[in-house]
Amino acid sequence: MRTLQVTTDPDDSSTRAVTLPAAWDDAAAEALARLAPGEGPVRLATEAARWVDTLDACLPLPGTPKDAAPLGHALSCLLLFRQIAPNAALWRREAEATPGFVVRLSSFVDDGAFSAEHFAVSLAVICDALRRLQGEQSAERSGALPLFDAPDTTPKDPAGLILLTDLDACLAAIGLDYDSDDGRAAAQALTALTTAIARAGTSLAAPTIPDSPLGGLRNFAARALPPAAAYGDGACLAPIQTGFSTPGPVDGLLDVEACGLAPIFSPTREDGRLRRATLQRLEHRGLQPQSALALALSGTNPLPPTSPEAHERMHHALCALVDFMPELPEPEYARLRAKLERGARRPLPNRQRGFTQRAAIGGHGLFMRTSEFDDGSLGEVSFVPAREGAMTRGLMECLGQAVSIGLQHGAPLGAFVERFAYARFGAAGTVEGDPSMGYASSMVDYAFRTLSDAYLDHPLPDAPQQAVEKEDPAPMLPLNMDGDQQDISVQGISKNNGDGGAKGRRRRLRLVS
Repeated sequence: MRTLQVTTDPDDSSTRAVTLPAAWDDAAAEALARLAPGEGPVRLATEAARWVDTLDACLPLPGTPKDAAPLGHALSCLLLFRQIAPNAALWRREAEATPGFVVRLSSFVDDGAFSAEHFAVSLAVICDALRRLQGEQSAERSGALPLFDAPDTTPKDPAGLILLTDLDACLAAIGLDYDSDDGRAAAQALTALTTAIARAGTSLAAPTIPDSPLGGLRNFAARALPPAAAYGDGACLAPIQTGFSTPGPVDGLLDVEACGLAPIFSPTREDGRLRRATLQRLEHRGLQPQSALALALSGTNPLPPTSPEAHERMHHALCALVDFMPELPEPEYARLRAKLERGARRPLPNRQRGFTQRAAIGGHGLFMRTSEFDDGSLGEVSFVPAREGAMTRGLMECLGQAVSIGLQHGAPLGAFVERFAYARFGAAGTVEGDPSMGYASSMVDYAFRTLSDAYLDHPLPDAPQQAVEKEDPAPMLPLNMDGDQQDISVQGISKNNGDGGAKGRRRRLRLVS
């Protein structure tokens, strides 16, 4: 075990002590800190024991063998091997949220072969745990009161969720390409097997498991019928929804390379090292990293990048086999996002649209110009204060250039607005030249609230006005004088500047060190 100090919010410097297995990386520690409730130290064993004890305390389903092993031990082992993990509702014990588990498909591949039996047994354990939890908490979650009449024993609401993740890494470990007929057939077979096990013993029809390079998956689906299903008459078990996960801390806890069914767009990790999936695909092609690098330098890409269209084809192939599918990004934006993740700058069109705004804040003029991308989003902005000092003008121009670079590299405009709106410093005051705004606490406040209204369709109200402190009319004198002498000196200055005389000139101030 090891203990790390991690932060959960990049804008907050406070840290939490996280204790977890030594083999787990820092990303898992950050994910566990985000999943665990509270703000104190976090231990994986302590946090896992809470939901494990909750599941072990639930009554077994009718028909469960008396000598059946506790579910908590099996679930704990699967978590330690990073094969499954509860969703946020179970970690945080949120009674109103839907409980579920996330299953990492790539963890069930051993020596290039998918362990279908281990996968099916793990899914059966998850289904049993979710149904026990539903039977224990159904009345509490729905707010129902006990009745004297015998209720309907057939559950109608889903007992929970089973979300699959890391599909592309699973295909890479098996030796299949993501954008291939065999890859899509294997993904369809794994997805159909998951849904068939989740619907076994329920009123929902199980999908047909298609033929695939994996083979033999239909036999494991037939063996996964829970003992509780044979105890009742017909369909007596609650259905469990299936789908693919969306980005979240659970994927970081499981060391997922690509969330849900999304492909792995980049062959390298954030630290520049090759991903496991990249090494496995090279191994199945009979290539070492050195030979792959030589091919890349010669102009031949040994691993062609996966296109956004391949993601769309995989999405359409699997959408009919599960209950929940993440939103499919549009191909052009997915391709653009992939470029931005590699650090590429999004270019502005040669002919740019935008607007120019001239306004005055507290009597200080400001010119603001914007340029837009082809889709109408903000791509560049410049702030030019009128008749201000060189330092103020330079700082405002540098701010506009920094924001423009961030926008062209994928930074959201909302993050800049949240940071700079309502910034309070001079010049501040009434806004002239823009009827949509009456008062601004600074030039920066006016500029970013204007951008929020124009490009985010989110107008922000004016900041409360603060009375401007009046300056002391008496000058600060570098002399140690009392009040009468200071008044005489000031009178001498005024006489010297006006009709003055010898007396006024004799009382001029002297510069002393």
